[in-house]
Amino acid sequence: MLEHCAHARYVWNLAVEQHSHWYKGRKAAPGFAEQCRQLTAARRANEWLGSGNVDVQQQALKDFAKAKNARFKSGFGEPTWRKKFRHEGFRVIGTDRVPQCRPDGTPLVNAKTGRQVMGRSVVMQRLNRRWAQVKVPGCGWVRFRLTRSRLPSAKTFRVTFRNGQWHIAFAIIPEPIDAPGTGEVIGIDRGVKITAALSDGRKLKCPQLTTKERAQIRKHERRAARAPKGSKCKSTEYAKVAKLKAREADRRKDWCEKASTMLARTYDLVRFEKLDIKNMTASAKGTVEQPGRKVRQKPD
Repeated sequence: MLEHCAHARYVWNLAVEQHSHWYKGRKAAPGFAEQCRQLTAARRANEWLGSGNVDVQQQALKDFAKAKNARFKSGFGEPTWRKKFRHEGFRVIGTDRVPQCRPDGTPLVNAKTGRQVMGRSVVMQRLNRRWAQVKVPGCGWVRFRLTRSRLPSAKTFRVTFRNGQWHIAFAIIPEPIDAPGTGEVIGIDRGVKITAALSDGRKLKCPQLTTKERAQIRKHERRAARAPKGSKCKSTEYAKVAKLKAREADRRKDWCEKASTMLARTYDLVRFEKLDIKNMTASAKGTVEQPGRKVRQKPD
């Protein structure tokens, strides 16, 4: 699957380079359809690119087209370069064909041909209560751990590789959850030391690493600092640090999802105080003796 990541990253960077040569007054850069035609010619000319899966490479171009169209609304601006070891992932479209139906259950028929409309679906099999497998083109069956009680019915899925761990996410539209209908309102004050203070007196605190895990981070950072520059030992120690920090990020994300779901299912209206958390948690320049201009030490 790392080969799929390399192909998707390579195609994405080619699209970024192609659009970077555009300037005002010049002919418009090629769109998704034209880039797919150019990809076909490039696969014939390049043996390494032609050995990859064409669906994975086309989906990389589709992701680029979506990012290009949403650059004014997403807040991320123009699509940028993807780097090795940082942006490792690819998107796969389902290879199975299933008949499409309307919301009332009647079959969806093409108005011109009169045939049943067939949609794409991801090929999956359930192995047991905790594990299932999905068919990845060019890789075969790949096992993954289930986080839901039933298999998702998705048309596409995305595979990412972060900090030595593979993740798979299926693109589905979740069913809406109705409000409790009690009319209760809750106010939330976000902070730094205390993550969230509710208006009813409760305090929610985001989980962190344990004392033992923080000590392990310091140990690996000391070993990495003493290791020779560019050595395998230095890379290994930094990889262990990244794994522990990724564990902390996973805990925080899981806590945020569970806490937000609890609040949405308990209260009809949730109000937040408009705060800039990024500025609140930023470190002031200088020291206590010489703090610099227009800055002061933040209270503990």
